Amino acid sequence: MEDIWLLAGGGLFSGLLAGLLGIGGGTVLVLIIITVGYTPVQAVATSSLAIVLTALSGSIQNYRMGYLDLNRIWSLGFSAIITAQLGAYIATGLPDNQLLIAFGILLLANIGLASWRKKLVQQEDPSQQQTRNQTLARIATGGIAGFFAGLFGIGGGVIMVPLQMVLLGESIKVAIQTSLGVIVITSVSATLGHAWQGNVLFLQGLVLGLGGLAGAQLSTRYLPKLPDRAIRFGFYTLLALLAVYTFWQAGLFGN
Repeated sequence: MEDIWLLAGGGLFSGLLAGLLGIGGGTVLVLIIITVGYTPVQAVATSSLAIVLTALSGSIQNYRMGYLDLNRIWSLGFSAIITAQLGAYIATGLPDNQLLIAFGILLLANIGLASWRKKLVQQEDPSQQQTRNQTLARIATGGIAGFFAGLFGIGGGVIMVPLQMVLLGESIKVAIQTSLGVIVITSVSATLGHAWQGNVLFLQGLVLGLGGLAGAQLSTRYLPKLPDRAIRFGFYTLLALLAVYTFWQAGLFGN
């Protein structure tokens, strides 16, 4: 029961950060689960389950408001279903320290991806960014997101949004809305793959997911809006700190 309360608090914290800084749940959830005492592969698998709840909630809201294009989602999600299984399979076979090191590298890469996304928004011109082969671009975008979802227990939105803007010529708003819907597919696929491998902690994942839902509602509705510069600083600083903590957990600093 002590673990359950810690996970509930951790889920609430991740939801607060998600609503305030726009940080995907998986980047925080995986480390929370590891800190409680579970293995990295269990953390990755259980994070996928928790993300299903948060992404599904947001997608249902977008659908009710008429902002969700199911054709776009399925065209991206089809390849993601397959690659998420590949990511889950590889994660299961990786030694704990190697999985943690790879996750830490991804956290640092997210800083660069977030900066890239910001530049795309500032100079957005979807008509000039669209590629000729849309089918191949959609397969690649969904496939990459699905692979990382299975491997690291993240939704993949940080990767999927800029790829949609560059390869598919989507606007930032459409890219974000579509990404959330695809995350439902990638997370479900990753969860099933990890469940087959026996990695998912179902009770813990549900507790984290519900805590994340509550935290996101609180942060988006009641916390004051910060200046963009403060949000960017908090986003980059937190990712850097999480990366250092991940490398420490992996034993790179002699722990």
